[in-house]
Amino acid sequence: MLLRVGHRFGRADLRRRMRDCVRALLGPVGRKNSWQLAECAGHSAPHGFQNLLNRALWDADAVRDDVQAYVAERLGESDGVLVIDETGFSKKGDTSAGVRRQCSGTAGRTENCQVAVFAAGASRRGRTLVDRELPSRFSCPHRLLRQRAG
Repeated sequence: MLLRVGHRFGRADLRRRMRDCVRALLGPVGRKNSWQLAECAGHSAPHGFQNLLNRALWDADAVRDDVQAYVAERLGESDGVLVIDETGFSKKGDTSAGVRRQCSGTAGRTENCQVAVFAAGASRRGRTLVDRELPSRFSCPHRLLRQRAG
């Protein structure tokens, strides 16, 4: 998979960072933030991952399309299904996009959380998430809150 999307990252250092980031995301890291991911990948600091995700030039939609094609080749079947699931993520703070007091089935009560809807494809050969996007209703209009959230 990494070879298939590697050409989307123009320089060798970005390809290596992308590889390390994906491996760390798939690894045993409990909290998936840049510090823990960098540590899991053997990096001394998260700056390389932060550069990859925030400043480097690459087309996330094209990478998504490459990954979807790869998955379809390996998991796609005519009797496969699309699974839609809404889930809540409990949050302690209020700086992440979409965080507010709302009903969370995961917690079984109303609390401070993010609610997300996931689309996944499933067949006898396996299952995987289909896409990635934060709906615009979760965008953060307040400039200072956006800056604090990063």
